[in-house]
Amino acid sequence: MRVPVPEQQKAPDHAGAPCRWEPARLRKEQLETPRHVVSVADPAPGRAARRAPRPLRVARVRLPGAICNGAAIPTSLYFSPGGPLTFESSPPQQVPAPPLSSQEFKATAEAILTNVEWVIEGKSPTIRLALAVMIAEGHLLLEDVPGVGKTQLAKALARSVDCSVRRIQFTPDLLPSDVTGVSIFDPEKRDFVFKPGAIFGNLILGDEINRASPKTQAALLECMEERQVTVDGNTYRLRSPFMVIATQNPVEMEGTYPLPEAQRDRFTARLAIGYPDLNAELAMLDHRGEFNPLEALKPVCDGEMIVRMIATARAVHLAPELKRYAVELIGATRTNAQVRLGASPRATLQLLRCAKVLAAMDGRDFALPDDVQQLAVPVLAHRIIPTTETTMGGNDSASIVADILRHVPVVSQPGRY
Repeated sequence: MRVPVPEQQKAPDHAGAPCRWEPARLRKEQLETPRHVVSVADPAPGRAARRAPRPLRVARVRLPGAICNGAAIPTSLYFSPGGPLTFESSPPQQVPAPPLSSQEFKATAEAILTNVEWVIEGKSPTIRLALAVMIAEGHLLLEDVPGVGKTQLAKALARSVDCSVRRIQFTPDLLPSDVTGVSIFDPEKRDFVFKPGAIFGNLILGDEINRASPKTQAALLECMEERQVTVDGNTYRLRSPFMVIATQNPVEMEGTYPLPEAQRDRFTARLAIGYPDLNAELAMLDHRGEFNPLEALKPVCDGEMIVRMIATARAVHLAPELKRYAVELIGATRTNAQVRLGASPRATLQLLRCAKVLAAMDGRDFALPDDVQQLAVPVLAHRIIPTTETTMGGNDSASIVADILRHVPVVSQPGRY
């Protein structure tokens, strides 16, 4: 009796074909079982019974703009036959930080303020607003004349927190790759390896930011808004907390490039330190006679504590009336006859975030109109552009915002606002 011989399994249709597929046509079962995708894992027809298949290899597939079941897939994937699908630059999973109590938040904020005030004499309101911007997950622009302590304030705030601090000295020959990073070919690995730039840190000190070319300034746009860096099609997330503290001189225009509107709008607040008063300057002479207090400055908290303070500030209550008041303030900058370009919706979000932080620094779990009014000029003045007639008349953006504060009514409510 003849025993029927089973038919030899036919090779799949994609055997021997190059690794090119339409990203939109990838099915869910193909992503979950990558061995059906990579053709190098299947033996050639007629050779399965004669010899064992070669070891499985990993095929690297570039999928620009891939979409699967409505979810975006990164532009660089690794398909491993029989193994999980791994992403080349996926961010690590971070456990949400537990919030602090009102007393712990206030005590930590006061410790940071005291530490910075030991270096910067007589500028408590400015230091307080700078710390509020940090906890609000914003970015700070220090704009003032030379020699008043812009860089010292940025360094003192950075050294008060035990985290990664990077400094970028902006010069005309600075390249975007110096900021974000660059892919360098490694002869040993025979592949390109990404070398992170100076932007990969927790606190970034950008000194004289307006001395860099617009091309280099534009490299900060994605970092400041989306907190990520995209190089060669790969996206790298920046760790929290992340803050950019930039300084610039508004008086000297030789060899400088004005910041574009898109970048100015990404700075949460613009602060001016100003000259110290008589007593503060005399105290500065006494403290800096023998040593530099900045070198002896010790951190009072770490980056994890700042993350917990951020989570605590987010939980501060905002009454509907307060939200409406903030929206009316922003809307008044867009309809004012003296303003050519008003504040954006991003300004509304950042204004209320900073108001939450000021409330938490005072030990409150709810914000007040006073918090919004205190932040209006630092948060809005650098975002609006006055008309030419207004500038020639001697009025600047700060005076316009102050005038808007006087005309927009505040809705009062007893008790918790």
